[in-house]
Amino acid sequence: MSFKWEKSTIITDNGEEVEAISPVIISASRETDIPAFYSDWFLYRFFDRGYVVTINPFNQRKSYVSFNKTRVIVFWSKYPAPLIKNLYKLDKNNINYYFLFTLNDYENDNLEPYLPPLSKRIEIFKKLSNLIGKERVLWRFDPLIITDKINLDSLIEKIKHVGDKIYKFTERLIISFIDVEIYRKVKLNLKKYNINYKKFTLEDIYEFSEKLSLINKEWRLDIRTCAESIDLSRYGILPNKCIDDELMIRLFYRDKQLMDFLGYNNKLFYSESKKLKDKGQRKFCNCIVSKDIGRYNSCPFLCRYCYANSNEKIVKEIFTNHNFRGEMI
Repeated sequence: MSFKWEKSTIITDNGEEVEAISPVIISASRETDIPAFYSDWFLYRFFDRGYVVTINPFNQRKSYVSFNKTRVIVFWSKYPAPLIKNLYKLDKNNINYYFLFTLNDYENDNLEPYLPPLSKRIEIFKKLSNLIGKERVLWRFDPLIITDKINLDSLIEKIKHVGDKIYKFTERLIISFIDVEIYRKVKLNLKKYNINYKKFTLEDIYEFSEKLSLINKEWRLDIRTCAESIDLSRYGILPNKCIDDELMIRLFYRDKQLMDFLGYNNKLFYSESKKLKDKGQRKFCNCIVSKDIGRYNSCPFLCRYCYANSNEKIVKEIFTNHNFRGEMI
């Protein structure tokens, strides 16, 4: 039986009374970069209107999401600079949050053509870490890609180039090995831009992991994999939960409402993870339940490997026309 959020009644912008789900944990967002492009929209919907409308990417059905029970927001971003100046609003209202900050070094590889320069992204990473604490800024180097121009050694150099600059500003590094075959539109997109990717073999993964573990002797980061089936524990690399109840308990244990939801009582760790596991994610994803409030085809970064964008024209249309209505358009 799949997990179901509590429900409540809300009044929409049009004065209509409708039923909405009331999630405790919000994901913002796997489907688009809300901190980079839609932070004003998000803050208005969260504080002024109290709800958003989400659209199922498969059947286009709309549903209403109320923020009346929200205790944690997990932000996913490659450049959260526009949101940083307004984080105090969340703090003032005792809303918990942390960031999954993707910081790759592909700026000369035509994989992330519209991102700000790497130096600027590193600067923002450090700024955010200094502001909210390094334990709340998790570094993702994701996805790991090898091509006819990026071999294992150069990939290791890329991750080392970034890590040497930011390892003091985070506690965790999350990695995943790209699997193009499961996303047909990604495969077509890479082909369109003449990016000749190479599928990771087991030997590639083991070699990469061994080299990364050697680098990590200096960094001493907690390295985790995202939605990977392979066991890399021999290299000190364990499976991750990006929506992570254990991390929430460590960071936000003073929030009784959240702790009750997570099944954490009397400061004795008791995990409800099996009950709370998000069954709507990929098979090897360990995340607990959350409600994502993004929208496919809405991220103007247009990274070549992204599964959430399939039509550049639609992306530009949504970004250009989005306003402060319930849905992100």
